[in-house]
Amino acid sequence: MQAPDSTTLTLLFLLPLLAWRIHARFRRMIGRQRLSRIRPWITLVIFPTLLLLLALAARAHVERLAGLAAAVALGALLGGWGLRKTSFEATKKGLFYTPNAHLGIVLSLLFVGRIVYRFVEVYTSAPGMPHGMGDFARSPVTLAVFGLLAGYYISYAVGLVRWRFRLLRAKRQREAARPDVPG
Repeated sequence: MQAPDSTTLTLLFLLPLLAWRIHARFRRMIGRQRLSRIRPWITLVIFPTLLLLLALAARAHVERLAGLAAAVALGALLGGWGLRKTSFEATKKGLFYTPNAHLGIVLSLLFVGRIVYRFVEVYTSAPGMPHGMGDFARSPVTLAVFGLLAGYYISYAVGLVRWRFRLLRAKRQREAARPDVPG
């Protein structure tokens, strides 16, 4: 019996991790969630940083950069539409929101489909073929999918932060308008 090669072992190691992250992403994009104080800010740091790195890796190809920019713009439009379809709740237990399930499912499936395709592509390629960040940036489809998701997440995170700030501002104004109660 032949021993499995390093690509197979890497794939076997990464599949459970990938399945766990995909499951977490599906839950986050579909169900009711408590608004975290820091998660939107993490999104607003990580996704623009990744976009910048991808843009730097693809800078020699203007058409790929244009495709990435168009995908980010489309993702931002989807994020705005998704925010309008989101239900927001301010309760005594905290701030909650429920994203649009249909949009969440479509974006998650697009993400999963591209990852599965990329795994198949890497796994079936000739041994010794490089698969680094530059290779990732050479694929216009991968750039477009990532740009779409990044634009969506950035736009959505901005909307969540703005909603939270509006609620906090309104709360401060209500508290400032209350007459002082003698103690």
